[in-house]
Amino acid sequence: MKRPIIAWAAAALALGLHAPAYADTTLRMFVSSQGSPATHRKIADLYEQKNPGVKIEIELGGTTSEQQAQYLNTVLSSRDPSLDVLILDIIRPAQFSAAGWISPLGEAADAGPMLESYMKAYADANTVNGKIVALPSHADALLLYYRKDLLKKYGLPVPKTWNELAETAKKILAGENNPDLQGLSFQGKAIEGAVCTFLLPYWSAGHKLTNNGKLAFDKDGAVAAFNVWKGLVNDGVAKKNVSEVGTDDTRKEFQAGKAVFASLWGYGWANFQGNDSAVRDKVGVANLPAVDGGKAVSCLGGWEWAVSAFSQHQEEAKKLVAFLSGPEATKIKAIDASYLPPQTALYSDQDIQKKMPWIEGARAVIESAIPRPVTPRYNEVSEVVRTLFNAVVGGSMTPEDAAAQMEARLHRILR
Repeated sequence: MKRPIIAWAAAALALGLHAPAYADTTLRMFVSSQGSPATHRKIADLYEQKNPGVKIEIELGGTTSEQQAQYLNTVLSSRDPSLDVLILDIIRPAQFSAAGWISPLGEAADAGPMLESYMKAYADANTVNGKIVALPSHADALLLYYRKDLLKKYGLPVPKTWNELAETAKKILAGENNPDLQGLSFQGKAIEGAVCTFLLPYWSAGHKLTNNGKLAFDKDGAVAAFNVWKGLVNDGVAKKNVSEVGTDDTRKEFQAGKAVFASLWGYGWANFQGNDSAVRDKVGVANLPAVDGGKAVSCLGGWEWAVSAFSQHQEEAKKLVAFLSGPEATKIKAIDASYLPPQTALYSDQDIQKKMPWIEGARAVIESAIPRPVTPRYNEVSEVVRTLFNAVVGGSMTPEDAAAQMEARLHRILR
């Protein structure tokens, strides 16, 4: 571990990200209220200890990517200097950079060792036109959490396909005869997570949404993907009101012992192992299932640190971002809150492996995960996909009608 950390620090120094801290500086850091805000506070406190005279205030954003983006759009479009450091969904850095809302951190050509320390997907997501516009906070991908105690009780293997998951869930639900238990919890609410949910079986069957920024939509593939999720609702595997379920709703349901399976991001693990968890020591983690005849895929997630272009403390903010994205901070996040590290080397760290025994498998999932479409008009693409998906699982639209609308609306956006 020592050599990668030294290489990272040297590259950060080359970018000027380790400039001396200014005394009596207050930096305002925007973070998500979902997950573990206390962990961000712990890291901020550590930074203050290392940099006397610097104080960090934390502003909590909404619980979804959309809520956070809407708020930041308002603040940054008005050139408000009140925020210095921002946490952004992986789909945002390129957009915010194009809008002139975040400050470049340096030239990618000057930061080879640092960029190479990160998983390629995160180095790529934060590099725009040869400039580093953000640095990774943590890696992520959708994972399958399952009740290993219930699978063992009924002698059932971890399902490899969505059809196998449905049959496994139905057997367990019949055996448990518990009206509060559902087979699978997933995000059906019209949020960003619903985009990933829709795309899982679509991608698994080999289809693409875009190709080199152009629409590459397969309508029949979309109908089939919609039918996977609608079928789970119709068969009683997912609950009838799954269209109201958001990301942290899935976390709460599984943590309360009310689901056999859950499709969720990495942060769920730390919550499931807490003292207040009904499933503590009963949880397994696996790759998400594939469609029959397809391959197992996941949706790439993750969050990035950026500096507001309107901050009045540019150098101090850049130094903070360098620390937040460095191995010391990301290791704390992994151990305390099961945030997956963006640095490849940390996946073999023994302290992290002890807290997250499934992390090597998670690395393979992340490295093979598929990113959502890269386009300056992604917000419009997201709205189309998540609202139509929500309508299908909510029962107000058929898969066929939703696929037809999706094709027509995406064609107008990505023509």
